[in-house]
This record gives sequence, structure tokens and C-alpha cells, in this order.
Amino acid sequence: MDSLGSLFKTLSAGRNVQKQWSQLENELRTHPDVRKFAEKNPDIDEAAWSRNASRLFQFVTERKACAHCPGLDHCPNMMKGYRPQLVNDKGTPSLTFVRCPLLEEQEVKQRQSNLIHSYYVPKDVLNATFDSIDKEEGGRQEAILAAGEFVKRYLNNPSETKGLYLCGEFGVGKTYLMGAIMKRLAERRHIASLIVYVPDFFREIKGAIQNHSVDEKLEVLKKTPVLILDDIGAETITPWVRDEVLGSILQYRMMDHLPTLYTSNFTYDELEDHFSYSQKSGIEHVKAKRLMERIRHFTQLVEMTGVNRR
Repeated sequence: MDSLGSLFKTLSAGRNVQKQWSQLENELRTHPDVRKFAEKNPDIDEAAWSRNASRLFQFVTERKACAHCPGLDHCPNMMKGYRPQLVNDKGTPSLTFVRCPLLEEQEVKQRQSNLIHSYYVPKDVLNATFDSIDKEEGGRQEAILAAGEFVKRYLNNPSETKGLYLCGEFGVGKTYLMGAIMKRLAERRHIASLIVYVPDFFREIKGAIQNHSVDEKLEVLKKTPVLILDDIGAETITPWVRDEVLGSILQYRMMDHLPTLYTSNFTYDELEDHFSYSQKSGIEHVKAKRLMERIRHFTQLVEMTGVNRR
């Protein structure tokens, strides 16, 4: 193919144009893919082939690049990530372009990535997979099994699937395991999910009062197919956050049969105590119990232990 390139340069220089042009056409026409196409399309005459030698040159050059693919990032083709194909356009050899396998793989990964969203959660969590989790460490097996079972149940019957409530000490991998759930759901069924670091999100919601965007932000959490509330219980609670923000989110998701998953350092009872007390209103057991009913009855509690990896 280097000879074709040098021929094109010679043609541009204007030396022995007719002879060089004929040689170029012959080399193009003898390329295996061109020859095979010509045999299947005998209605394309010689004049049509000659008029479209530049298309054949692009086809042959780019097919060679594909045969010795340097990777998608270094693709030299005119349309990066696309392979040329010859087509018969009413007796004229023409080109069409199709995605190469590498581009298709990249697009699949991008679509999956677009399904996974987060607020204030480290990037490494979004790249978590079940394969990358240390399964040998004691105290994790039950949580990993529960996470896998959640994925299976959700894929089979999403509206009847309970969420998960992972509780345990700091740094044992609760959030990372949630990231693996998100990745698996995106890979298997292109299911969108959202993970939210609760303390920072609640601070953002309080700030959203001024620009009247509270409802818009809550709508996202209410309607996402799979919601993960990370580190619930670490936030500073107020009656408004508890009742109007968290309460309204969970009520909507309960009514629409949308699963909510949680990570926390608290057990159910400890979280209820946390929700009971606020600086402004003191102790409100009834309201805390009402909120916890929307968590207890719609999740499976799993304790996760292990070494602090932070």
C-alpha cells in the first residue's frame, strides 16, 4: 500500500500521469476486497471504476489501517472508528461506513456509564464491579451475596424487589459494593441508577430554597429507577429535611414500587433514634417511626464488617 501512496504523490507532481494513473487503477482493482466486490457487481462498467478511483484509494487505504488496527485512539481513518464498505449505487462504486467493533464496544460502555449517576460520591465507586471486590475477607460474604440476589430479583421483577440496607463501620466497603450493583444493572439491562451522598445532598437542598429548585432536585431522586442513599444518618437532621425532603422521596418511591438502597453506620433502631431528635424540635418519636416504616419494610438489613480500607 506504500506504493499506492507514492503513486498518488507522483500523480500530484504531474510526471507520467497517464501511465501512473493506469498503474494506480490496476493496483486498486486487484485488491482482494475490490476484486470480490467487482465479481458480485458486473453491472459496474470500466468508466465508472475509473471515475471513482479516489474512492477505491480511500477504501483500500482504510481497510489496510483496519487490518493493522492501532487502536481506536490512534485510528487514522477519515471517520474515526468507522470501516469503509463498497456499495453499488446504481452502477457506481461508492462507499458507506460502519462502526468498527472497538467503537461499538466504546459506545456500549459509554451508554452504561451514562446510566450511572452520582452526587458527591468518589469516582472509584462508579467503576466498582463484583469481580474487583475482595470476597475472601470475613464479614463481607453475606453482603456480597445479598447484593447479587438483589440484582437477580430486580432483573426478574423490579416492582416487587425490596431494597438493601447495608450497615457497618466506616471503610468496610459498603459504598463500593453499591457501586458494583449499579454497574451490574447497567451491564445486564441498561438500568439507570443514582447514588447520593446524603449529608452533602441535604446541604445542597437547603441551599436550593433560595433559587426555588428544591422540587426539581427532589424529582430526580423520586423517579430514578434505582436510588442509593449513601451514609444515611451522617447528616444533620432537621424536621424539614426529615419530613419534607426524605419523607417525600421515600413516600413517592414506595407508592411507585421503586427500590431504594442505603448504606449507614447505624442499625435500623439507631437510625430511628437519629431521626427522632433535632435541635429545633427536640424529640419526635412518632415522626421518626413513621419515616422508618418506609425503610424497614422495604429493605433487607445486612450487616457488613471488615477492615477499614480508608
